[in-house]
Amino acid sequence: MVTERPTQAAPENSVEYRSAASQRPFQLPVGSTEIILVRHGASADAVRGRAFPLVNGRGDPELSPAGERQAQAAARRLASEPIDGLFVTPLRRTHLSAAPLAAALALDPVVIDELIEVSLGDWEGGEYRLRAAAGDPIVLRAHAEERWDLIPGGESAESLARRVRAGIERIVALTGPDRGAVAYLHGAVIGEACRQATASRPFAFVHSDNGSISRLVIGPDGTWLLRSFNDISHLDGVAG
Repeated sequence: MVTERPTQAAPENSVEYRSAASQRPFQLPVGSTEIILVRHGASADAVRGRAFPLVNGRGDPELSPAGERQAQAAARRLASEPIDGLFVTPLRRTHLSAAPLAAALALDPVVIDELIEVSLGDWEGGEYRLRAAAGDPIVLRAHAEERWDLIPGGESAESLARRVRAGIERIVALTGPDRGAVAYLHGAVIGEACRQATASRPFAFVHSDNGSISRLVIGPDGTWLLRSFNDISHLDGVAG
């Protein structure tokens, strides 16, 4: 795999080639912004007859005990990195997951409304999770055809793509060039951001684990580069 990237373009016919060149670690291109995408910790169990409260039409559970441990582990992993901004969504599972890192870095998380989880329509409040666990045929078809809008009232691919791009671009604008940020997000949103960075099929990246870390670089020309996906090495020994 080629990891070398030119630092800047040189005028035509002015390149001086060295007699030797070594491989070197990846360096962020000048003027770029790195966004560390952290999936929130595992949320509370969905229980038939006890729907989660809704915020902006989305289920809003708290973290489970395992999710709290995952959040602490992610914070320990990231606390020593150069981080200039911290971002969450309107849902409390991202706020609760970000809290340990926010305390460690003395940063106040900024809410990015556009990056709220994909809408599951009539199956919000935990209904989707219960149906998925039971092998509901519509859930199976939605994943086979890679379309959330096969769920009754579910969000279209176009809607999700548009707002995820807008949300990531907002983080870049708020963070600035040659700086880094952490965003605590949701599985489908991380999946869509990775899809746009790689031009992959729609659901290629929807399987990130709770508490996992992925790294997205936005270049000064607006190019998206996915550096890593679903890093869970910091979760070794963390239940859940």
